[in-house]
This record gives sequence, structure tokens and C-alpha cells, in this order.
Amino acid sequence: MSNLKALFGLAVMVTFAYVAYMMLPPYFNSYQFQDFIESEAKLNSYSTKPEAEIQEGIFKKAKDLELPLTSEAIHVQRSGTEIAIWAEYTVTVDLPVHPIELKFTPSTKNKRI
Repeated sequence: MSNLKALFGLAVMVTFAYVAYMMLPPYFNSYQFQDFIESEAKLNSYSTKPEAEIQEGIFKKAKDLELPLTSEAIHVQRSGTEIAIWAEYTVTVDLPVHPIELKFTPSTKNKRI
């Protein structure tokens, strides 16, 4: 009976490690993308770079991070001294028992001083 408990405990630990292995990369990539768009908003709130050019730079970063984003899903909007950047995407994590869809909505606003 003791061996059965140990085997069950090991199976639970392996399952937990596998789920963590599958779930952590999308969250890490989302964090990196969020950090990137925040820095882009800070830098471009003081520049005259067109919105389309900012969007293209953000799209390139999304492709580098292998995010399932299209260029149309990234929104950049200027209004006076404020710039807002946001996007919405879904990542599907294929777990053996049940696939999970993770929805991410990175966004930021920055206003000039």
C-alpha cells in the first residue's frame, strides 16, 4: 500500500510539472510583450512616429515572440499628448486531457508630462 501511495504521489508531481511546462511559456511571452509595448508607449509618446509605423514595430516583436497576433489585432491610438496601445489574442495550450485557451489583453497608456 505504501508503494501505491508513493507511485500516486509521483504521478501527481509529474502531471503538475508537465502542466507547468506547457503553461509557463505563454505567460512568459505575454509578460515580455506587455513590457515591450509599455516601453514603446513611453518612447513614442515624445516622438512624431506615425501610428502605422509603431504598429508594425510591435507586430515584429509579436512575431519574434511567436504570438498568434495579426497586424490588425494591434491597435495604436494617439489623442493629443497621450498614446494608447492594446491588443487581444488567444493561445491554445494542448494538454492531453483537455485543451485550454488562454486569453491575453496587453495594453498600456502613456501621457507626456
